[in-house]
Amino acid sequence: MGNVMDGKSVEELSSTECHQWYKKFMTECPSGQLTFYEFRQFFGLKNLSPWASQYVEQMFETFDFNKDGYIDFMEYVAALSLVLKGKVEQKLRWYFKLYDVDGNGCIDRDELLTIIRAIRTINPCSDSTMTAEEFTDTVFSKIDVNGDDCSSGSRTADVNTSCP
Repeated sequence: MGNVMDGKSVEELSSTECHQWYKKFMTECPSGQLTFYEFRQFFGLKNLSPWASQYVEQMFETFDFNKDGYIDFMEYVAALSLVLKGKVEQKLRWYFKLYDVDGNGCIDRDELLTIIRAIRTINPCSDSTMTAEEFTDTVFSKIDVNGDDCSSGSRTADVNTSCP
């Protein structure tokens, strides 16, 4: 897996980083393959709402690059590399893939609302003055630039990369 999701290749990561990540991965997952159940345990994601559970499952599936139902060490490194070291555009492409639940190449209002609700369930924001619906409407009004109730990956990246 030479190229890590259009980001740094595994060879470009420092040996210290790889060793630390490998040690943590094998400590948490001695079999070398992280199942969805272990993924939830690993991140302390228990007793979640249906929205949050759907979001976590979608996240697992986007990290499971070869779609075998497990996250192996190489997939784990690729995910960490992207999240910790990836460029903004690379992260946006990954987020788009995560949010596009039905895989049709478009994020619609319902998909975005589901994600916002899930994120708020997992990581509650006590100072939020907007409901999940209001926040979704605000975000969607910015990413749905042509008013077709859908945001494609290229349009989303264009809008988001222009933000500071």
